[in-house]
Amino acid sequence: MTNARAQELLSLVLKLYPDPQPTLNAQTPYQILVAVMLSAQTTDVAVNACTPALFAAYPTPSAMAAASIPAIEAKIDRLGLYHNKAKYLKALSAELVARFDSTVPQTYAELTSLPGVGRKTATVVRTDAFGIPGIAVDTHVSRIIKGFGIAPQKATPDQIQARLEHLMPPSTWIRLHRGLIRLGREWLTARHPQLPADPAWQAFKDDYSPLKEGK
Repeated sequence: MTNARAQELLSLVLKLYPDPQPTLNAQTPYQILVAVMLSAQTTDVAVNACTPALFAAYPTPSAMAAASIPAIEAKIDRLGLYHNKAKYLKALSAELVARFDSTVPQTYAELTSLPGVGRKTATVVRTDAFGIPGIAVDTHVSRIIKGFGIAPQKATPDQIQARLEHLMPPSTWIRLHRGLIRLGREWLTARHPQLPADPAWQAFKDDYSPLKEGK
């Protein structure tokens, strides 16, 4: 897909979702970091069901760092990979206390130095906690962008992020990544992808080739 056509499509996403909000219920930078880390390979709905009790029990990095791993696990055991996530929560909280005075850092280098925090998590924390422009690439975004041929089938999340940030101005990045996630959940789902009925969207119908299982 040409740059111009890709920009036209991405502009439709912004028009469809003019003011998309985060779907994880978290308020402080620390809560946002914890919630985003917990959301890996599970649904935001499941995370939102766990975090009120988790945040009430461990409202600060020092409180989480002082907790036992079994105690943390008991608060998140409905989530996938909860054993590993509990270890990461304790470890990253201890790192925040020791290295950052219990304050969530804002740079990619510092965020990704924390246990269990990759670039996607760091991007969401930067956008949601600090309003720093960025496009986080999750499975929905990757599926859509590859499906439309905006990025190659073998493109990594980092490559997709760079491609999208090259195509669109920084002022759109946060809305675009949230909008693409909504589009992936509501329209271009993995099992039954479809486009909105609007003619502007239908003009892109033949451009979309859903990824095959295992690809």
